[in-house]
Amino acid sequence: MAEKNSNSDYLNEAKQSERQEKTKNASNENNETFVEDVKFKSKTPKKSNQELYVSKINKPAKIKEDPNFLQRLMFKFSKDNTSGMAAQLAYYFLLAIFPLLIFLLTLVPLFQIDQATITQMIQDYAPSDIAGMLDKIISDVMSSSSGGLLSVGLIVTLWSASNGMTALMNAFNVAYDVEDDRNFIVAKLFSIFFTIILALSVILTFALIVFGEQIGNLMFGVIGLDSQFQTLWNLVRSILPVLLVFVVFLVMYTTAPNIKLGIKSVIPGTIFTTIAFLLASWGFSFYISNFSNYSATYGSIAGVIILILWLYITGVIIILGAQINAIMHKRTLRKEKEESTKDESIA
Repeated sequence: MAEKNSNSDYLNEAKQSERQEKTKNASNENNETFVEDVKFKSKTPKKSNQELYVSKINKPAKIKEDPNFLQRLMFKFSKDNTSGMAAQLAYYFLLAIFPLLIFLLTLVPLFQIDQATITQMIQDYAPSDIAGMLDKIISDVMSSSSGGLLSVGLIVTLWSASNGMTALMNAFNVAYDVEDDRNFIVAKLFSIFFTIILALSVILTFALIVFGEQIGNLMFGVIGLDSQFQTLWNLVRSILPVLLVFVVFLVMYTTAPNIKLGIKSVIPGTIFTTIAFLLASWGFSFYISNFSNYSATYGSIAGVIILILWLYITGVIIILGAQINAIMHKRTLRKEKEESTKDESIA
């Protein structure tokens, strides 16, 4: 009898070890190596149902024992030092935006898009003071652009512009609390890929704005389709910039973090970021144009200050979208773990 029990225990231990090995292997395949939260030791919470954890700047971050979604999001906002990361993103975006503009404007002559269209597009999504500051840069680059796609200068420019995407990838890994074991070359190639995707989406938007009517006439006039399809095409042209913003964020949220994610799992954060980005851009532009007078305070550098502030707000929104996706992802993992535990207990 003792020998049977011993054999049974041995089999149970072997099964348990096998399950743990499968779980470990699946975790490794998904690159889901998470950084554990550390409890704050030098201070105790005021309420018994609260816990304090160490934030990224070694400050206490408070959370309840059974938090709802909004409370968990506010906890991540505090623990991840979202404000500081957004300021860091604003700095890197500021350094990257001019190389990115040069890269874009070097490609623009291939599509025969005029300067006025580009300036108008920037005004639609950025405060007018920023568009005015960039107007001279756009004019200088377009007048001297040769369109040489493989020039060394253009490659260096693309490399510099990708620094903003590298900072964004780091922020996403912090949002997911996941370790980043990718080497420098792989990470840099990813950041360059995201930069190219962003550049192509902007150029596609410009091209459809400029040539949209001709494309519509070709599709619906020559083929002979009725005016209802022409109306539909005009509607598509009007909402296309929003769709492209959504697609760019969707691609970044899916592939930038060092973790295996499905498209469905990043849709909530993508929707939030797209809507919040557009509303914040339009709202900030309206505020700058009607209620503030940065020129009186900052003088000739007012445009730069406004640009930094706009980039900071954009950084906060993008990080919040990643944090929303991270919370949803961890909630899914917890449910899967609970179901797996139930199955193991039944077995």
